[in-house]
Amino acid sequence: MTLGEVFLESVSSGVITGQEMAWVASSQHTFTRAEEAAAVRLGRLVDEGQINLGCRLPQQQLQHKVVMEQWIEPLGRRLHR
Repeated sequence: MTLGEVFLESVSSGVITGQEMAWVASSQHTFTRAEEAAAVRLGRLVDEGQINLGCRLPQQQLQHKVVMEQWIEPLGRRLHR
């Protein structure tokens, strides 16, 4: 795992996992200057609420009908029709 991978995955998904956050915190003493800047930016995005602490579901599970009906739809998409 590299900070670049964590940063790009978090920015693209809007989620950083607890394990990734712990890795960033424990590895920061080894970061280069550019990586330090990326870690600071990542922290600011978390503070602003643009990236949330959570988990990511694999794409196959997101496409599964049960997940759509029991997890995603009850969160409000159907309520706004």
